Amino acid sequence: MFGAGAIGGVVGARLYQAGYEVILIARGAHYEAIAVDGLRLETPEESVTLEIPVFEDAAAVPWREFDVVLLAMKTQDTAGALGALAAAAPPYVPIVCLQNGVENERLALRTFGRVYGAIVMCPTAHLEPGVVQAYSTPVTGAIDVGRCPQGVDSWSEEVTSSLAASRFSSLPRPRIMRWKYAKLLMNLGNVVEALCGHDSGNGELVSRAREEGRTCLLAAGIDFASDEEDAERRGDLLRLGEIAGRERGGGSTWQSFTRGTQSIETDYLNGEIVLRGRLHGVPTPVNELLCALARDALSRGARPGEMSPQDVLARL
Repeated sequence: MFGAGAIGGVVGARLYQAGYEVILIARGAHYEAIAVDGLRLETPEESVTLEIPVFEDAAAVPWREFDVVLLAMKTQDTAGALGALAAAAPPYVPIVCLQNGVENERLALRTFGRVYGAIVMCPTAHLEPGVVQAYSTPVTGAIDVGRCPQGVDSWSEEVTSSLAASRFSSLPRPRIMRWKYAKLLMNLGNVVEALCGHDSGNGELVSRAREEGRTCLLAAGIDFASDEEDAERRGDLLRLGEIAGRERGGGSTWQSFTRGTQSIETDYLNGEIVLRGRLHGVPTPVNELLCALARDALSRGARPGEMSPQDVLARL
């Protein structure tokens, strides 16, 4: 599990609890906390510390023939992670991208031949070193996997089988990227939540960002799953509970702002729409502005919720 934050930490913890051999690759204070005290998993049902082996670098991992790498870092860190893997891991190792956006698979395919996309629906959090939270119970999340650019094979079926045995709903998807593009449209609201707070997710600003996204994808001839398909897949699988002593925060970008990280993934979410718009002659003023505001907020060390959606709309 390369990247043991909110998603990587929770998925790694659940696989480990189910009896699978798991190795975490983490960095900085998070690595140090896990190495010293173990990884603490907090859920509505339990708080448990797991002694999962952890390394700070791919070169230190004792690689074996049938290992699978699950990438879970943010996209801005993927190229560096793949470079480290290329230098240390077997060239035939399968790479599964448990990540938002659609750039990770393209990056991985430059170096590795067996690359898999994953659509991840999993309410998790990571706000302090050594600790991750999973808020849905009894099913921790839904993670579907398919080979990139398309198809399923024995590896995708093996990964989904392992996840299904580890408290996830997991299906093999032969056209995984159309689901990832649908998730990309949903993730266009992540930066709005980070900039404007929790109550900003369903307003005009997010609607306009997503409408730009749909227009750009259609102009590019890119197919994506419908809202109805997404709703049917989710069903009532995700049932959020309360974790004692924890107030549930926001999504991945909100968490990055809250932790005070030096980089965020907005340029690979909203920025993907800006790129598609520029390639196909589609104006994307909303997503361009959101990218610019995110960069400015990051440079200032801003905290989540410092703006309102009306503030942003007034700048358009």
